[in-house]
Amino acid sequence: MKFNFDEPIDRKDTLSIKYDFHRERMPENVIPLWVADMDFRTVPAVIEALEKAVLHGIYGYSSAKEEYYEAVSSWFRSRFDWNPDSSWLIITSGVVYAIATAVRTFTNEGDAIIIQPPVYHPFSRYVLINNRKLVTNPLILKNGRYEIDFDDFERKIRQERVKMFILCSPHNPVGRVWTREELIRLGDICVKYGVLVISDEIHSDFTYYGKKHTVFGSLKPEFRESSIICTAPTKTFNLAGLQVSNIFIANKKLRDDYLAEISRSASGHVGTMGLIACQAAYAHGAEWLDALKKYLEGNIEFVRSFLSARLPKIKLIEPQGTYLLWLDFRQLNMSEEEREEFLIQKAGIWLSKGTIFGREGTGFERMNIASPRLILKKALLQLERALI
Repeated sequence: MKFNFDEPIDRKDTLSIKYDFHRERMPENVIPLWVADMDFRTVPAVIEALEKAVLHGIYGYSSAKEEYYEAVSSWFRSRFDWNPDSSWLIITSGVVYAIATAVRTFTNEGDAIIIQPPVYHPFSRYVLINNRKLVTNPLILKNGRYEIDFDDFERKIRQERVKMFILCSPHNPVGRVWTREELIRLGDICVKYGVLVISDEIHSDFTYYGKKHTVFGSLKPEFRESSIICTAPTKTFNLAGLQVSNIFIANKKLRDDYLAEISRSASGHVGTMGLIACQAAYAHGAEWLDALKKYLEGNIEFVRSFLSARLPKIKLIEPQGTYLLWLDFRQLNMSEEEREEFLIQKAGIWLSKGTIFGREGTGFERMNIASPRLILKKALLQLERALI
């Protein structure tokens, strides 16, 4: 392999949230497979660009140049057949910040915002802490696959007078890559009722088995004009600690209002290293990402086969995207508290509890498989032994 994803890397004592914190309540050797960052070194060209910047020794105020915008736009043209204009792009410190800013900019206290649980938990958090009304359109698990209840979606938008929809595409944690037809049906409903779509597409680079991500704003001109597309290189290239994201707003009025809110919050600057890493990753990271996706498909196959053969009561919801697996533990007949205690104290593995994604996640766990295969094997063997 040109890129060695099998190499185990010691991440302890690196200020890693995944490895260095919450240790007071965790066994010393627990295997962390929870928070969504990867245990792989990033693209070599990114490391080289960062090393060059570090050795320069001056870390003053920075801003993106034209080369940055071209690298980002070129990535979306080549990977997703989408040609965003550079004027649409607003660089922020992260997608969660961008979503929270959109909530404050485009809704008022008491306005209704709809989400589709079980879904990435900051969605509900930033709706509620900004005193907006949370409306849910739960996904339906049918024959091992999650689907959208479109009738419920439209009915709640109409009845609750919903102003904003936060879309997760691809979906975290259930791993769906929405089809063009599904996205168009959602978008048509939102246009009909004047609902602004905030599309979190941070996992867009991770799709498998012939599935292809579709940028929501690329489907129709009216979707482009009534949506905010939230992207970042951070999940794709393991750069989350560098705090950079690329937010596309084609509608000039929406974009101006959004920039005004950023100015009010005095949070306009992104760090030098984030800008450098993003540009280098999008300019030089395609080969690395293609190799990584093949490795991750191997990890998915390993987990699938292990569960089927040796842990048949734990069901894998077949993933179409992301590097996060959604596992159904309901056949173990444990309460939420019993399962958490069992996984951490007896099995020695740390997953993301399903209920953090909404009550619809009851009985489920999310597993991050972006680790060397030997780590996954060790974790699953520990789980098997604990169940004996």
